[in-house]
Amino acid sequence: MAVEASSPAPSQSRRSPRDSGFSSTSRSANSRSSDPPVSTNTSAALNSASTFPSDFRLPSSVATAALCSSLSNLRQSLPERPQIYDFSEIRAATNNFLSKRYSSASSSQSWRCFLHGKEVIIFQRLIRRSIEKSGLTAKLSVICRSHNRSIIKLLGATISGNQIYLVYEFVSGSNLALCLRNPRNPSYTVLSTWLSRMKIATDLAQGLDYTHNMTGQGSNLVHKHVKSSGIILTEDLSSFNARICHFGAAELCGETEITEEPPATGSRSENRNRQFEGVHGYMSPEFQVTGLATKKSDVYAFGVVLLELFSGEEPVKFKYDKASGEYLKISVVETAKDAIGGEEAGKGLRRWVDGRLKDSFPVAVAEKVIRLALDCVHVEADERPDMRRVSGKLSKLFLESEYWSTRVQVPTDISVSLAPR
Repeated sequence: MAVEASSPAPSQSRRSPRDSGFSSTSRSANSRSSDPPVSTNTSAALNSASTFPSDFRLPSSVATAALCSSLSNLRQSLPERPQIYDFSEIRAATNNFLSKRYSSASSSQSWRCFLHGKEVIIFQRLIRRSIEKSGLTAKLSVICRSHNRSIIKLLGATISGNQIYLVYEFVSGSNLALCLRNPRNPSYTVLSTWLSRMKIATDLAQGLDYTHNMTGQGSNLVHKHVKSSGIILTEDLSSFNARICHFGAAELCGETEITEEPPATGSRSENRNRQFEGVHGYMSPEFQVTGLATKKSDVYAFGVVLLELFSGEEPVKFKYDKASGEYLKISVVETAKDAIGGEEAGKGLRRWVDGRLKDSFPVAVAEKVIRLALDCVHVEADERPDMRRVSGKLSKLFLESEYWSTRVQVPTDISVSLAPR
C-alpha cells in the first residue's frame, strides 16, 4: 500500500477512459488516420482545463457572502412561512395594549401597529375551543399559504390564555357599509355606477369561492363573518377592489366546530350566547338554530351583502308606524322579493335599486343579479347554490354589464375618491 501511495504516476497512466472524458476523446482521435493530429498546445490546454488559475477562484468568504445574498433574495420572493409570534412581541408592538385602538367595525379589539418592520393590524379574539401549539401551527400552515387578491392576508398569530391574537396585513381603505351609507352625507356614495358595484360583487364572490374550495391541503375553510362592514374597498387608477377581512379567524378560534355537550364551565346563558353569536341580518335560519357556521351559511350571508350592495339599504332596519305606534321590521330580503315578484316587476326593480345610480343600469342584468342573490338567501340550505356557481354567474353578468357600459357610454370624467374632503 505504501508503494502505491508513493508512485502516483503509474496509477494516473492506467486511468480508464471513464475517469477522464478528455483522454477518451484524444485516443479516438489519434486512432483515426484521416483525422488531423492533436497539437501539443491543445493537449496541454485540455489537460489543464480542470485546474483553474488562482486569479479565477473566488475567495471562500466572497463565495459564501454571494450564496447568502442569493438565498436571501430567494427567501424574500417566496410566500412567507406561518409566523407564530411571541406574546412579548405583540405587547411591545401595541405598547402593552395601551396604544389607541383601531376603529374598525369588528366587535373585537384591534390595534394598528408595526411588527417586524411591517404595518399590520392585530385582532384579539376569544378562543372557543382549546388548541395546542402544534394544532395552531398546522392550521396556520394552511391559512397563511393562501393567497388571493380578494382576501386580506393573515401573517401569523399567538395565543395567551383563552385569547388568540391574529396578525393581518394592514390594508388602507374604507369598509363597504360606510361607502354605501355615509352618515355625514347619506345622499352621496363613491360607488356611483352600476359597473363599480358589479366589480365589488365579483371580487367578493371570487374571494369566498377561494375560501371554500381552493385553500388546498384538503382543508376547505368556512368564513362565518361575511358582512358589509368586514369588507374593505381599495382604489386604483380605474376601479374599486374589494377585499374580505378576518380570513381564517373562525377556523383558528374554533368557531366552526361544535360539541354535543356544553362546556363544563360557564352558565346556561353564556352557552346560549356562544351558540347564537353572529351578526343580525346575516345569519341563516339554520345557523340561528344550531349556531354552527357552514359553507351554506356563508352563501346566505353573501346573498344579503349582494342585496345590500345594489339597494344601498341595511340588511335589517326598523321604521316607526304611526298607525300602530310600533316599530316595524324591514328586511332587505323581503323588499327584494317584493320587487322581483310583484305584478310590475320591472318598475318595482327600478324603485328598489339604489336611487343614487340615477336609474342608469341594465335592467335585465340587474334582475338576474337580484334573483341570484335571492337564491343565495333561500330558507332551505340545500337549495342554495355553492360559491363556485355563484362566482361563475357573477363573472358572466359582469361581462354583460361591461358590454352595456360601452354601449351607453357612461360618463368617465367624474372623479371619485375614498380620501376625506
